[in-house]
Amino acid sequence: MDTAARPGGGPVARAAEPARRPAPGRGDSGAEGPAQRPVADGASPGGAVRGHSGPGGGGRVDSGPGGAGAGAGAEGEGGAGGRAGETAQTLDRGLRLLHLVADAPGGLTVTEAANRLGIGRAAVYRLAGPLTGHGMLRRDEAGRLRLGAGVLHLARRAQPLLAEGALPALRRLAEQAGATAHLTVVEGGEGVALAVVEPTWTSYHVAYRTGARHPLDRGAAGRAILAGRAGSADPVSSSGELQAGAYGVAAPVLGVPGLEASVGVVALAPLDVETVGPQIRAAAAAIAAALG
Repeated sequence: MDTAARPGGGPVARAAEPARRPAPGRGDSGAEGPAQRPVADGASPGGAVRGHSGPGGGGRVDSGPGGAGAGAGAEGEGGAGGRAGETAQTLDRGLRLLHLVADAPGGLTVTEAANRLGIGRAAVYRLAGPLTGHGMLRRDEAGRLRLGAGVLHLARRAQPLLAEGALPALRRLAEQAGATAHLTVVEGGEGVALAVVEPTWTSYHVAYRTGARHPLDRGAAGRAILAGRAGSADPVSSSGELQAGAYGVAAPVLGVPGLEASVGVVALAPLDVETVGPQIRAAAAAIAAALG
């Protein structure tokens, strides 16, 4: 191979040619000698490979079809894609771990979490570390994984959005039933009134405070949520369980991932379930559609 001087740059390596005398005016050095091995090895037949240095002296390999440079580029792209896939898998496993812990009232051991995720204990420890650091998980005295306070912080940030999405259906329900309508969600194992709408045309009605809490096994709203856990969408009624003289009917909100909630009405007189039940179920479906 001969070496030719390129104006403004470094040498250009060319494939070796039969020795010949330089033509006048070519600008070659005129030096002849044994053929040299090309700078870049591994070029496939038909793939011209030439190495040359740019203005800064850095080497570059250009390749034609089938050349070595093309293979190197493909390998680099595959490496980046592999790293992105690993990151997505880690994120997916971390979110699945959060859901598993949320669905376990007594928490989970690392071994239980590993078995349910189908991964090793060491992988669970690697997932739990960052989640614990961000307050999404915590370890109790027995070493079991439980939800951390950070989850409640996120839930509180999301509650105004939930309430806003539910208000149109609640207003319609309150006017239809002539009773105070409410959306109740689960927080910390209790039912919490997240949004309340009172009817505008009744002479008197129940004033139900937003943020009121009650056990899930008492009152129509909480028991409707428990019924929804069992897969039932039928309305549930109650009388005087939370407040003497108050009557309630509620139905679960189903089909919204990560949300346990119910929609209901409360009044100071008995409610006809056959009449208000379909209205409540329609409101629950509308809220599920708005939040889903």
